[in-house]
Amino acid sequence: MAAPAPAPPRPTNLPRIVAASLIGTTIEWYDFFLYGSAAALVFNKLFFPGSDPLVGTLLSFLTYAVGFAARPLGALVFGHFGDRIGRKKLLVLSLLMMGGATFSIGLLPTHATVGSAAPVLLTALRLVQGFALGGEWGGAVLLVSEHGDARRRGFWASWPQTGAPAGQLLATGVLSALTALLSDDAFLSWGWRVPFLLSGVLVMVGLWIRLSVDESPVFKAALARAKAREVVEADGVAEKLPLVAVLRDHWRDVLVAMGARMAENISYYVITAFILVYATTSAGMAKQTALNAVLIASAVHFAVIPAWGALSDRIGRRPVYLIGAVGVGAWMFPFFSLIDTADFGNLVLAVTVGLVFHGAMYAPQAAFFTEMFATRMRYSGASIGAQFASVAAGAPAPLIATALLSDYDSSTPIALYVIAAAVLTVIAIAFAHETRHRDLDDIERADRAQDSVSV
Repeated sequence: MAAPAPAPPRPTNLPRIVAASLIGTTIEWYDFFLYGSAAALVFNKLFFPGSDPLVGTLLSFLTYAVGFAARPLGALVFGHFGDRIGRKKLLVLSLLMMGGATFSIGLLPTHATVGSAAPVLLTALRLVQGFALGGEWGGAVLLVSEHGDARRRGFWASWPQTGAPAGQLLATGVLSALTALLSDDAFLSWGWRVPFLLSGVLVMVGLWIRLSVDESPVFKAALARAKAREVVEADGVAEKLPLVAVLRDHWRDVLVAMGARMAENISYYVITAFILVYATTSAGMAKQTALNAVLIASAVHFAVIPAWGALSDRIGRRPVYLIGAVGVGAWMFPFFSLIDTADFGNLVLAVTVGLVFHGAMYAPQAAFFTEMFATRMRYSGASIGAQFASVAAGAPAPLIATALLSDYDSSTPIALYVIAAAVLTVIAIAFAHETRHRDLDDIERADRAQDSVSV
């Protein structure tokens, strides 16, 4: 019988590990959100010309949604190999794939040059983006969560989550600066390419930082135990594929994670992507004004996420998550009413409050999902729960919101759509167990004990 692996040591440089995860997620989300903003502002004109403005936007958002369709596949592939060979290697690969696809979008010919091939190429690169992001999120949050301890895991694990508003801030900021400096003709001609080409520089910086960190001690110990079980047949324990193990032993947790993502994912893309359509069409505001509002709100969003994460360490993941779900649902009617005033201050208030409530869901999510699964299936479990939900939630959210606006010429159906998502999330959290006191090593030991009993 092989000797059990020693207990994993605690990290000596957690802030450096957090920085490595944060810089990578910021770049990946910059790439992803840049596409969303461009889909609302320019892709409808450059890749889908000749359509009614709202129809062109719908077609543009359809390619945006395609990226979400690839995320579950990325979650499966990256989750499987991330649980088998390590988080770090897969995180490096996801960064290179995302950056390469985004840089290539900046070089694409438009419909005026190559005709229908232009949207086809755009869609293909969007698929690569989605595949890479499907594997990025789980690995980044696990790298931090598995290095930290239970007492402050919510706070530390929330920092990779700030990569979303940081990426949004960066993408919106670059687009806002370009639209302010360039004429509309110059921006449509070549200016829109600049933010995509900048991705190449950002990826090199992120890659240098991400290569400097090591695998988590918890994962190393779990990998050693898995190898020991493969060698010692007398143990009577067959190592299951991570995906099989997740669906057999943690199907309930996967469903809870998917339900928890509904309000969080839908509200975010309505507030940050669809808002660019609604504010510039229904409210008649300038696109620069809408971009500036999202820019300011994203800065606040970045600041409140660690605060919500720290609060989840004190009162629990579930209460904080419920504050966000109920809050974002209750805010939807005031949200659109404020935008309808066409006042910049009201627009900033609407988006900022919405993102503060979103942060209450997004901040504890990393620790919450991490604490649901055992180490040897954690990458797969967290990624599957998060990314499969995105297909039904974030993927069609701007598309559905734009279609509702086109059909009803009113914000009421859109508000009801987000409220329905909030109700689903509240139900999912009601069925969830509180996880803030869980030790990741204890989850692993309990899972091994369950395997031994079931053999």
